[in-house]
Amino acid sequence: MTKGLVTKKRIGVLMGGLSAERDISIRSGLAVYQALQELGYNAVLIDAGRDITDVIKKEKVKFAFLALHGGTGENGAIQGLLDVIGIPYTGSGVLASALAMDKEVSKKIFSYHGLSVAPFVVVERSTFNVKRSTKKSEIRNPKSEIKIDFPLPWVVKPCTEGSSIGVSIVKEESSLNACLEKAFSFGQRTIVEKFIKGKELHIGVLGDRALGGVEVRPSLEFYNYEAKYTSGLTEYIIPPEIDEAAYENTKSMALKAHQALGCAGAARVDFIVEENSNTPYVLEVNTLPGMTTTSLLPKIAKAAGLDFKALIEEMVRLAVKEKE
Repeated sequence: MTKGLVTKKRIGVLMGGLSAERDISIRSGLAVYQALQELGYNAVLIDAGRDITDVIKKEKVKFAFLALHGGTGENGAIQGLLDVIGIPYTGSGVLASALAMDKEVSKKIFSYHGLSVAPFVVVERSTFNVKRSTKKSEIRNPKSEIKIDFPLPWVVKPCTEGSSIGVSIVKEESSLNACLEKAFSFGQRTIVEKFIKGKELHIGVLGDRALGGVEVRPSLEFYNYEAKYTSGLTEYIIPPEIDEAAYENTKSMALKAHQALGCAGAARVDFIVEENSNTPYVLEVNTLPGMTTTSLLPKIAKAAGLDFKALIEEMVRLAVKEKE
């Protein structure tokens, strides 16, 4: 062990898990583990299955670096378990993780704090009822038709998934039901929101500061799972090619969204900046952003002067400061 390490505790890099984002989580975990090893930390890889508490005890883990994505790894469940057994961990706590993972709840919180969100309705699988999210939303016969009071195109997405899993763009109302069924395969609630035409910006937040952002330009229809994790399918623009005042406003809104949910550590806040008004619409806050070679937070951090290993160490530092 070298001098100057943030912690001398044995670090378990929790990856894999049980969610639909398992494969990406493994890639993130391997990258984080390699960085920790090169920095001189005593680290071990852990596949976070249902026997996670037994494995943590067996491996004598005293600190957790969370490289999980989606499901119980990101919705507050693993964070609660670690709190109970007394293991400090990177990133946000139970409540912030749960709020950020739920797109319906987080959008309502963003709106409460004055942040712009796209008009939306929530559809439940059990009844196909449309909940009111604005006064203009209507409730219609759920079995035959869903009335959405904003114009096409629409974006359909599961309420509690990441990595654009289960996401569809609806250009004709006749395709809505099929897109809902696709989203319902990943959960019981689905968001249908207005498609905002503009630039997609992702802002990296680390602790109490916005590091900067990246503009993504996918070659596919939108920034979907394939575009996110296949090299060459997306162009990354750093810094974003956007009006300077709009960029600064988006960074400010990212930090506000991060704080509104009570997030900690590193996060990535996703926006669509509307092309005519330059208004940043918050899409979501990712409390456990991807840490692969094609992931956005490492790209943003590098442009801000933090290489991958420095980013990893700063994430550990923030966790030690807050939780130990």
